[in-house]
Amino acid sequence: MPENDLERLLDRLHGLADRLEAWLPPATPAPVNLAQAAAWRWRSGRNGRGILEPVSAPSVMALDDLLGLDRQKNILERNTRQFLAGQPANNALLWGARGTGKSSLVKAVLAAYAPRGLRLIEVGKAQLDELPDLLGQLHGRPERCILFCDDLSFARDEPGYQHLKAVLEGSISAPPENVLIYATSNRRHLMPESLADNRDTRVLEGEIHPGEAVEEKISLSERFGLWLSFHPFDQAQYLAVVRHWLVRFGVADVTEEAVTRAALQWALERGSRSGRVAWQFAKDWLGRSAPVD
Repeated sequence: MPENDLERLLDRLHGLADRLEAWLPPATPAPVNLAQAAAWRWRSGRNGRGILEPVSAPSVMALDDLLGLDRQKNILERNTRQFLAGQPANNALLWGARGTGKSSLVKAVLAAYAPRGLRLIEVGKAQLDELPDLLGQLHGRPERCILFCDDLSFARDEPGYQHLKAVLEGSISAPPENVLIYATSNRRHLMPESLADNRDTRVLEGEIHPGEAVEEKISLSERFGLWLSFHPFDQAQYLAVVRHWLVRFGVADVTEEAVTRAALQWALERGSRSGRVAWQFAKDWLGRSAPVD
């Protein structure tokens, strides 16, 4: 056979193989060893098949380092203990101001309960349509897994929230009993709110009935059994967290007036008094205090 004819034949065979591959069901991935790590990340793969990737050095925090969040800690810990014990437990939405400890609390719960078998799997917003695939891989496994959706918010008509709604409640398939979802958001209902949404609110026989736009937004957040709210610190709480971190970092004198004045100026420049801002200030103060060659 002439060389040109052979090349054309091979090209046609490669094209045929590509078309056949698109019709074939995706290969079932080999089960991963979830004992290998406490924290995992879901990665999108080829043909819509994602993979679980271990996180070798997860960012975690101790529960004792989260000051001013006793109520939130107690509730989320209790819910997590119920889940680990095989008792009924709820999906949780942690919402509120930025930097107030929402994500840190979820990570701290992992650090505290990983020795008891808890696993945390981070899922990005762009991957929510792959949740059925991930849940299929986790179904029937002995490990207790929390799917962590961090900093969620959805624009109008964004499709991701429909997939999340279906997994929380609304699909004909029940979610695996060994899986919970903990999500964080700056928005209570995960979606933008506007004055126009309230124009369709009506009163019938003395009862207030929200319009369809409001109902659609509430229908997602209400599928979370737990709502935990997080709010900015007042000045005293903020300074207490600053001192806590300075002590943790080994700074000798944390009561001096210069520290207080600098910490308040730091928060003023950022327009926020939060645990994150306090931690950032403490790191900066420690760096400035260290001797430099």
